[in-house]
Amino acid sequence: MTAPTYCGSIDLFRDLAAQHPQRPAVTYATGTPAGALPDYAQITYLELDQWSDALAQRFTASGITAGTRTIVLVTPGPELYAILFGLFKAGAVPVVIDPGMGLRPMLRCLAAVDPQAFIGIPQAHAVRVLFRRTFRGVRTSITVGRRWLWGGQTLAMLGRTPSTSTGSPRIAGGDELLMIAFTTGSTGPAKAVEMTHGNLEAMVEQTRTLAAREGLETSLVTLPMFGVLDLLLGSSLVLPPLTPSKVGATDPLHVVDAINRFQVHTLFASPAVLGPLLDHARRHRSLMPTVRSVFSGGAPVPDHVVTGLREVLPEHAQVHAGYGSTEALPMSSIESRELLGGLVDRTRNGEGTCIGRPAPGLEVRIITVTDDPLPRWSDSLQIGSGIGEIVVSGPNVSARYYWPPAANLTGKITDGDRIWHRTGDVGWVDDQGRIWFCGRKSQRLETSDGPMYSVQVEQIFNTVDGVARTALVGVGARGRQRPVLCVELKPGHDQDAIAEALRRRGAEFPLTAPVADFLFHPGFPVDIRHNAKIGREKLTVWAARELDTTAAA
Repeated sequence: MTAPTYCGSIDLFRDLAAQHPQRPAVTYATGTPAGALPDYAQITYLELDQWSDALAQRFTASGITAGTRTIVLVTPGPELYAILFGLFKAGAVPVVIDPGMGLRPMLRCLAAVDPQAFIGIPQAHAVRVLFRRTFRGVRTSITVGRRWLWGGQTLAMLGRTPSTSTGSPRIAGGDELLMIAFTTGSTGPAKAVEMTHGNLEAMVEQTRTLAAREGLETSLVTLPMFGVLDLLLGSSLVLPPLTPSKVGATDPLHVVDAINRFQVHTLFASPAVLGPLLDHARRHRSLMPTVRSVFSGGAPVPDHVVTGLREVLPEHAQVHAGYGSTEALPMSSIESRELLGGLVDRTRNGEGTCIGRPAPGLEVRIITVTDDPLPRWSDSLQIGSGIGEIVVSGPNVSARYYWPPAANLTGKITDGDRIWHRTGDVGWVDDQGRIWFCGRKSQRLETSDGPMYSVQVEQIFNTVDGVARTALVGVGARGRQRPVLCVELKPGHDQDAIAEALRRRGAEFPLTAPVADFLFHPGFPVDIRHNAKIGREKLTVWAARELDTTAAA
């Protein structure tokens, strides 16, 4: 027998399992009886390591070998992590996607990667069978749960105990492909991002540094893919009941219960979870005394949520607003105490949103705003001051897209042996090295008086009492766009009074003075998963129609 050889993150996971075999790896909800709190079960690091070893062996035997592109559509739980680590160990390439993007966009994306294997829950396999042309290249299928009318094995058939007669295959490392992950598609077409073993190793170390991890902790996550990072940091992972496509529907009572029941130290959650959690904690005066740090991700987090969490957490707890993307995670982070030191006021006066200093090892530059491809780096691209596109380079940054090929032309800049990733975000860097986010490049306005950036303008108007949120859109031809502010009200406020308050507020700043049109919308189109990323493109169409109707009247 030849002993299996691992490298990088898999070595780290193996070492953790050897050093802490009985440490809980994943604590997960098994059901929620009517009128009661959830029941939970646990799996240890040793059990997860052995289970993923067994799966790596059986995946290889069934044709899921090095480089096999394998769709993974599995609900959060120990099965998800056993499958992912099993695929890593087999050298296969998991393909993960956000089901919240909708069925048709998801099918289009999955067809583009030409998957060769499919591991999913029964509902996912039903889609595979119904749209068999999309998955015609799939040679191996494995069902997580009960198999219905299709063939292939179930996950239970593969067992959890590795064979002693064969070793797991050696996996690659460094620049070798580890995973394909799709962007959400909430602010543009979804893209397939290539992540290497080296990217993951860098992400682990950056997360360790940003979180100031000094020992083993217990972490609660509501974005399950981030659980991979926590497991590689030796965390005991806690998964409350949630629906991956509707994270915002997570019950805050269940989150508080899990935090206190399992003495959670670190909470990593979407703003869609943190906002209701804050409201629940205030309303019920819930205490969460074990929490030492909170990290947000997945969507922009309102500053009042970041600062408000300080009211319901221990005095020593840290609350971090994170910035990142599928292509580069993490990019930056800022702690609530620094935000409270005057930065929130600067945001409300139109400087943008401060998203903190770059993650360790990440370099940030600001370049001229353009929609043109920039295949080669030139120093003339970089601007010395002012607002431009944020570009990043570092060991955690994906160097290329798997699909579509054109995304590499518009999203990457080659600079010798390094790659700069164009984030598609606009912003600037202050004299303390902090990044200020001003909006998406694709959502900027080009008016006759110059460019206007969504977040920079909206944060000024969002301070008006009675306003839930605003969205700046442009109507008309680019270069002569008419700025229009779409407004979503809080319940119980008078529309005419708010409109007048918005006009007065806008007149206070040269940046917002050109905004003369205020349209009230009953409920902004937003991403399904986080209820936070505003569909400004849809609002632009709506605003143009509303203005035409008003003009005709």
